[in-house]
Amino acid sequence: MLLTPGVDAALLGVLGLLIGSFLNVVIYRLPVMLEAQWKAECAELQGQELPASAPFNLMLPRSRCQACNHQLAWFENIPVLSYLVLRGQCRACSAPFSLRYPAIELATGVLFFYCGWHWGANTTGLAWCGFAAALLALGMIDWDTTLLPDSITLPLLWAGLICAALKWTQVTLPDALWGAVAGYLSLWLVYWAFKLATGKEGMGFGDFKLFAALGAWFGWQALIPIILMASVIGAVIGIAMKFSSGLREGGYIPFGPFLAGAGLTAMLVGPNAMLRAVGL
Repeated sequence: MLLTPGVDAALLGVLGLLIGSFLNVVIYRLPVMLEAQWKAECAELQGQELPASAPFNLMLPRSRCQACNHQLAWFENIPVLSYLVLRGQCRACSAPFSLRYPAIELATGVLFFYCGWHWGANTTGLAWCGFAAALLALGMIDWDTTLLPDSITLPLLWAGLICAALKWTQVTLPDALWGAVAGYLSLWLVYWAFKLATGKEGMGFGDFKLFAALGAWFGWQALIPIILMASVIGAVIGIAMKFSSGLREGGYIPFGPFLAGAGLTAMLVGPNAMLRAVGL
C-alpha cells in the first residue's frame, strides 16, 4: 500500500470517476469507429474510395451536446459533479443528458474504491481496476450494439494471463491458461451444438473471447459459477423484458452484459459465494 487503506481507496475512487468519464466516450465512440473501419475495408475490397471525413476517434472531436452541438467546456465534464450542477441538462439548449453518464462514472468510482480498499494501491489493485473498467465498457457496448470488440476482449484475456504469470492475482499461470482454454472452448461447443440443432446462432464469437478472459483472470475452477450466475441473471432479465414488451426485434438480448456482470460479481464476492447464491 502507498498510504493507509482508506486513502488508497479514496485516491483510486477518484481515479475511477475520471476513468468512468472516459469509458462513456469509449462506449459510444468505439462501435462507431469499428463500423467506419468495416465500411472502409469493404470499400477497399470493391476498389472504391470513401470521401474524406473529419477525424473521429477516442480523442477527437471534443465532447459535444448531441442536440445542439455545443462543445462542452472543461467544467462541464467533471465526473458526476457537472451533471448535478447542470441538473442533467445542456447549458446551451437545456436538452437532457442521459442519466447513464454519471451512473457509469459513479459505478467505476465505486469499483475502483473497492479495489483500493481490498488490495491497496499496488499492482494487484490497479490490475483489478483495469479488469473492472474493461468489463463495464464491454457490458455496455454489447447491450447497446451486440458487439464485444476484440480491441477490449483480447487485451483483457492477455492481461489475465500476464497478471497470473507475474503473480499479481491469486490464480496460478496453469490455472489461468486452462481457464482461458476451457472458457473459449465451452461456449464454442455450445454455439455449434445450438447451431447444428436449430440452424440459428445463439451467441457471437465475442462471448467466447470474453468467457476465455474471465477464465484467465479467475482460473478454470471459477468458470461454472460465472456461467451459472450469468445464465440465471440473463434468464430473469429476459423473462422480465418479455412480459414488459422490452425485447428487441427478433426477441433476443445479448449475453455479454451478463457475463460481464458475473465477472464483476466474482471479483467482489468470489466464485464460491456465487455458487451459494444460485443454490449450489
